[in-house]
Amino acid sequence: MSEPTHPFRVHNFRAYWVSRLAMTLAQYAMMLIIAWQVYNIARDGGSSVAEASGQLALIGLFQFVPLFLLTPFSGLAADRFDRRNVARLTVLVQFGCAAALGWLTWQDTIALEWLYAIAVVLGVVRAFNGPALSALAPNLVPRSILPNAIALSSIAWQVGMIAGPAIGGYTYAILPALPYAIAAGLFLVSLTALSTIGHVPRANSVGTARPIAQIVDGLRYVGRNKMVLGAITLDLFAVFLAGATALFPVYARDILEVGETGLAQLAMAPACGAVVTALWFSIFPLKTQVGPKMLWSVAVFGAATVAFGLSTWMPLSLAMLFVIGAADMFSVYIRQSLIQLHTPDDKRGRVSSVSLLTISASNEFGDFFSGSLAFLIGPVAAVVSGGIGAIVTVGLWTRVFPVLRTTRTFDPPEELVEETPEEQLQERIS
Repeated sequence: MSEPTHPFRVHNFRAYWVSRLAMTLAQYAMMLIIAWQVYNIARDGGSSVAEASGQLALIGLFQFVPLFLLTPFSGLAADRFDRRNVARLTVLVQFGCAAALGWLTWQDTIALEWLYAIAVVLGVVRAFNGPALSALAPNLVPRSILPNAIALSSIAWQVGMIAGPAIGGYTYAILPALPYAIAAGLFLVSLTALSTIGHVPRANSVGTARPIAQIVDGLRYVGRNKMVLGAITLDLFAVFLAGATALFPVYARDILEVGETGLAQLAMAPACGAVVTALWFSIFPLKTQVGPKMLWSVAVFGAATVAFGLSTWMPLSLAMLFVIGAADMFSVYIRQSLIQLHTPDDKRGRVSSVSLLTISASNEFGDFFSGSLAFLIGPVAAVVSGGIGAIVTVGLWTRVFPVLRTTRTFDPPEELVEETPEEQLQERIS
């Protein structure tokens, strides 16, 4: 039987894609409204812009702490247990969070304490959800079309980032509890799609070593592989410093003065740029000069962040956010392809967990950093200085990890190229 030539020709991948799309729609609709409610509760309670920015910072912190503590163990879980079951359980818990927030908002009893508590639960869930889904994807399609699958998976994620905030912002303007109700329904769709994924071939289990030893083994692998380490940490520091998205409620209410519908547009703009880039790569996969192009994309990301921070005109702000999303997707496409193709399957869960940990540090802890910095020096100065920091990071990483600027293709080292079942059979016969 010939191998499929496109990921959508594989049923398991189609189900995975639908599940990820529905889940991402729900997540971004829900998280946008959580941040909006936190900021408005703080401002309506008499807090200044700086003080309310500090409240937003706590949302990032409460999500990051459980991610930081649990991610190494969640990566091990993705390597030891059925990744489909781990993903299903996390989606079910997220459904419960959406239902709870919808009920509290409907009853007009929502408070900062409830929003912070749900943020902690979501942090725990995402610690297990990310590694399981990231490690599952390479098992669904042949290696030859994996970069296309990664691009299509990113499209699901980015479309969710576009439509999710739109669902959240526009439906909140109709009825505050409506975004959470829709999110709950989308989580059920995601759970149903995951349940249709059949048997997934994968490498042998991580072995019989003790769990802590297996976790350390995964961390050691990342530390030894300069390609993987450089790609992961480049994203960590660049996005950590240039975390403009955390301050969208501040810009929507007090700088651009565009309200909750404008908030939705701000959140949608980066995803629009990202999905255009992902669509391009799904049709025309990148094949040459991948390392240098990744470095340039991060530099563009930082420059656009500076421009957004200084803007007080909504069209310019949206344009710069579009560029931010496109540049970030360019980097994500290259980074994820390199990490997946330069990692053995039996370590992908743990390496994905390390990648998730750095993404969480750059996103959730980056949100805490940006909110705290806005509390100290103001939101505009915080965004601008973060963009400059991302550009400086590129210059440093070019020197610290020269392998990034010399990598020309996605081709992994020969020792990581796993044999097909046909090749293994031929070896046994011979």
